[in-house]
Amino acid sequence: MRLVVVSAGLGVPSSTRLLGDRLAAAVAGRASAEVRVVEVRDLAVEIAHNFTSGFPGRNLSAAFDEVAAADGLIVVTPVVPEARLDVASASYSGLFKSFFDTLSVHDEDALAGKPVLIAATGGTARHSLVLDHALRPLFAHLKAVVVPTGVYAASEDWGAGGLDGRIERAAGELAALMRGTAAEHAAGRAPEVVPFEERLAALRAATDG
Repeated sequence: MRLVVVSAGLGVPSSTRLLGDRLAAAVAGRASAEVRVVEVRDLAVEIAHNFTSGFPGRNLSAAFDEVAAADGLIVVTPVVPEARLDVASASYSGLFKSFFDTLSVHDEDALAGKPVLIAATGGTARHSLVLDHALRPLFAHLKAVVVPTGVYAASEDWGAGGLDGRIERAAGELAALMRGTAAEHAAGRAPEVVPFEERLAALRAATDG
């Protein structure tokens, strides 16, 4: 199986990339997956050109192919707050959104039925609801199947046991969905787009068992 991490961190080193790597290691250990990483930062120029020309460059096109071929995705963005530090003002980064905007124009069904784990990093725990207020609706719109547990890491979360627990829980959920998707491919069937409530019920049964 193939697991692709889409990381929109801007710094080097990046806490966003670090969270993506930790999630990927936890998933790969459960699903025996090959891990690939797409660093959106490295594609910024080609993303901008794609908006003006309508055609992806070589590296951006290769990234789209990686995402489309994945059995599962981990998507990680830094949180970008507005001037006020309230929950509603925080969202994903513009570069992160631009990558998925250009992907959906290139192939509107690239994420249809694909298992996705959403994650974000930020300086304060007050913005943790960005997962449900911004990321989850975005990937639902792109027809992905988003695992129930999202992972948010604030500055104070690094090294804390609570973050480890969320990583392990989310990784287990994604691995279970990936195994189901891979089984459908092996049987020669296209993955079926199942209503979220049915996927969630099946996932809970698998993880509880």
